[in-house]
Parts: sequence; C-alpha cells; structure tokens
Amino acid sequence: MSTTRRIGASGPEVGAIGLGCMGMSFAYGRRDDEQSAATLRRALDLGVTHLDTADMYGFGHNEELIGRTLGSRRDEYVLATKFANRAELDAQGQPVRRFVDSSATWARQALEDSLRRLNTDVIDLYYMHRRNPDTPIEETVGAMAEFVAQGKVRHLGLSEVSPQTLRTAHAVHPIAAVQMEYSLFTRFVEDEMLATCRELGVSLVAYSPVGRGWLTGKVTSREDLADDDFRRSVPRFAEENFAHNLALVQAVREVADEVGATPAQAALAWLLAQGDDILPIPGTKHVSYLEENVAAENVTLSADQLTRLSAAVPADAVAGDRYNPQGMQTVGH
Repeated sequence: MSTTRRIGASGPEVGAIGLGCMGMSFAYGRRDDEQSAATLRRALDLGVTHLDTADMYGFGHNEELIGRTLGSRRDEYVLATKFANRAELDAQGQPVRRFVDSSATWARQALEDSLRRLNTDVIDLYYMHRRNPDTPIEETVGAMAEFVAQGKVRHLGLSEVSPQTLRTAHAVHPIAAVQMEYSLFTRFVEDEMLATCRELGVSLVAYSPVGRGWLTGKVTSREDLADDDFRRSVPRFAEENFAHNLALVQAVREVADEVGATPAQAALAWLLAQGDDILPIPGTKHVSYLEENVAAENVTLSADQLTRLSAAVPADAVAGDRYNPQGMQTVGH
C-alpha cells in the first residue's frame, strides 16, 4: 500500500485502507482461525497497518486471535480495540443478555483484559464502542485519559456517538478518531458528524464501508447468508427490502465496470475520495477479498463518476434500518 493517512491531528500514519477483524470471530458465519490468521499475515505483507478489533468480537476470541497470530510482528501495525459492549454468557459461552457498560470501573477492567488477550503492553487506539447515556461521557473519557497517562493507550476514540458527545469528550481529552458506519449505503454522518470531526481535527474511521456486503455485488439473495449470519436480523436484508436494495447495487456496478473495478473497489474508492480524514476498514476473513479491497486504493474515479456513484445511492434511498430495533437503541448517544 503506497499512501497513508493520519489518525487524528497527531496520531500515527496508517495505510489508507485498514482491516476490520470482526467477521473472523463474530456475526458473519462460521469461524476459520487458520484462514483468518493467513488473512492477518497477508494484510501486514500488503502494507495494511490499521487493524481494528473489539473485546466483544467473539467475546474475546478476536483479540486472542490477533495476539496469537501477530504478537511477534507488533511493531508492524497500529492496533485499535474497543470496550463497553458486554454480555452475560451461559455455560456454553453463548450470550444470554447484552448490555452497554461505559462506566469508568468497567473501562479499567476491560483494558487490562484486552491487553492480556492481545499479547501487548500498549493499545494504539482505544475506543468506547458504545455509550450508556446513564454514564456521563466525562466519567468514561476521564478514565480513558488515565490509560494514556499510564502509557497503556496511545490515542482515544469513540464509536457511534452523537456530535455533541464528541464535543464534550474532546474537551476532556483529545479524541483522535470517531468510528461510524459510513458507505454509499449509509450516509448519515454527512449531516453533522463529519463537519464536527473536521472542526475538531478528529478522523472518521468508516466501518462497514461496503454496506455489510451489499456493495460487493456478491450478495444477491438471502440464501447467500449463512443461517447464523447476523444480517438475517438486519432490516436492510429483510425479504421486503431486499429487491429494492439490490437494484441500488446494480447502479454502482455500472460505474465500476467503466473503470475496470469491482463494485466493492468502486465503493471504497468513492469513500477515500470523500476526504483524507476518512479511513475505511473493510472487514474480511478471506485473503482474496482482502487483496481486492486493498487494490481499491489504485482505482481513480473522475468527478463525473464520483457524482454518478453518489446519485446511484441517494442518501435516503436504502430501505430498512442498519440494525434491528435493539441495535438502533445503542447508537447516537
């Protein structure tokens, strides 16, 4: 990877396209640790230096996988992880209740657990994954600032918060990055969050930058989703919305074909063109998809093609919420 982008005003430089690791352990069907480990190693070989995980991805499994696979190469990548999503597990390790805990007490415990699982002494970018509005953001970020002072964390981030929460948090301690869902399929950050980030010098890390798979063009039926794929519970993939959203993908494919790119590459190139402060982290556990995503950096879109891609998926055109009702209750606080 030839170009880099900086995380925040004074954070590390990373490859323009990062790697979201969630699907290796959680939400997108069966795990394959050997395949995922090969993908992690290949990512570093390709110059992908921004790896994103969280303690809830497989309830610790994903952090352990990264620590085990890349522990000897720790100086080759910028490591981001998150806390605040918690679960009560049954005897088989399955969640029976999920909840958000952004308290200072839990933040301190979660950090120590993540450091152990990740096999590292320091986390480069530590996010509050979700916010419980009953906990003042000043309390949470105050505790996170302690981690920086202790040398256990280098930079702080927030995920799926409101612009006002970002402002309040940033006044307590500088925030390097806000992680939000952002893609051609999900444009709400353009309303206020992106402007707030730019005013404060905060990078926007874009997760699900290919629309949870929609913009790959490879999801053409609900039957393409495994029985345990969480997208089966997402309204955008519901039967009543599927055909409508699939038609939007076809319009993206038409522009992609013009430039000799895949739909995923066109979608990522569009996102990269929205500003140097946008850092996409497409997720995959497959080497072939990783290589496809990284190659998007070399796709050049003309002003007309960028306009046509934006017009292909107007901001409010996608049918269905991006999470089920329970998930929607945890965002925007």
